[in-house]
Amino acid sequence: MAERLQKIIITDEEHHLPYSKGLMATTLMATGLPPDRAYHIASVIHETLRDEGNPEVTMEHVRKTAELILEREAGARYVEIYRKWQSLATLNRPIILLIGGATGVGKSTVSTMLANRLGIIRQVSTDVIREVMRALFSPDLMPALYSSSFNAHESMRIPLPQTTDKVILGFLEQAAMVWVGIRAIIERAALERTNFIVEGAHIVPGIIEPSAFQDAYVLQMVLAVDDEAQHRSHFEIREVETEGARPYYRYIKNLSSIRKIQEYVLELAQRENVPVFHCYNLDNTVSEIVEFVINSIFGEGTADQGEVIGSQGLKA
Repeated sequence: MAERLQKIIITDEEHHLPYSKGLMATTLMATGLPPDRAYHIASVIHETLRDEGNPEVTMEHVRKTAELILEREAGARYVEIYRKWQSLATLNRPIILLIGGATGVGKSTVSTMLANRLGIIRQVSTDVIREVMRALFSPDLMPALYSSSFNAHESMRIPLPQTTDKVILGFLEQAAMVWVGIRAIIERAALERTNFIVEGAHIVPGIIEPSAFQDAYVLQMVLAVDDEAQHRSHFEIREVETEGARPYYRYIKNLSSIRKIQEYVLELAQRENVPVFHCYNLDNTVSEIVEFVINSIFGEGTADQGEVIGSQGLKA
C-alpha cells in the first residue's frame, strides 16, 4: 500500500491524472503566494492526501484539502482568492491585462511573473508592436516609430512653441501610433476568448476607449519606481542580464526624460482612476496585482461588457 500511495490519482469525469505538486503550486501562486511558499503548501497537500491512504481521490476532494491547508498555512484571505480563481474557469470572457509605465520600471519582468502565476500563455510588449509597425511604415512617413519612447521628440519635424514640452509630446505621438496595434491585439484576443497580457510604455492611461471592447475584461494598470536611484539600478541589472544588448549608458543619458514621462503617466493614472503599483519588491508587486485582478472581477460583482477596470473596482 505504501508503494502504491507514492502516486495519488485524481479521478472523476474530467480528470484521471496523478497529483502534481508543480501544477498545484502554480495554482496556489495565482492567489499571490510567492513560489517557495506555494510549492511548500503543495507538498503539504500531497503528504496529507498520502496519509489518508486512498490512492484515488476526486478533484473536489483535492480542492477542499487545499483550502483547509491553505487557510492553516497562509490565512483565510488566500482561501478566498483561491476560490475566486477557481471560478475564473467559468467566465465566458477573456481577461486582458494592460500594463503601462515608463522605461525601466520592471514591466517585462512583472508581466512574465504574472503570466506564470495566472496561467496566461500569451503576452506581448508594445515595443514588439512598434517593431512590426516599422516594417509597414518608412522612417520618412512615420519617423516617431523609429525612436524609443523617451526620445521620440528628437524625430519631430514640426516647429513647436518654446513652451511646449517636447519630451511628452513626442512620447504621446508615438503612443498614439502604437495604440493602433495594441487595439488590434485586444480585439483579436477578445474575439478568440484568449487571456492576454500587453505591456509597455505605450499603455497610456486615458487612451482606452471602453466602448471599443465587447466580450472581454480589460484591466489597466501602471507600474512605477519612485526612487530615482533604484530606477537607475534597474538599468544596471538589465545590462548585466542582457549582456549589454540594452546598453546602460543610453538609458542613463536619457534618465531625466524617462523620469519626466513617468511623472506625466502617474498624473494621468490619478486622473483616470488607473491603479499604480510600485515596484520595490517583485513578489509583493505581483501578489498585489494578482489580488487586484481577482477582486476587480469578483469583488464587486461581474463587470458588464466593455468595462475598463480601475483602482476603485469597476468603472463603467
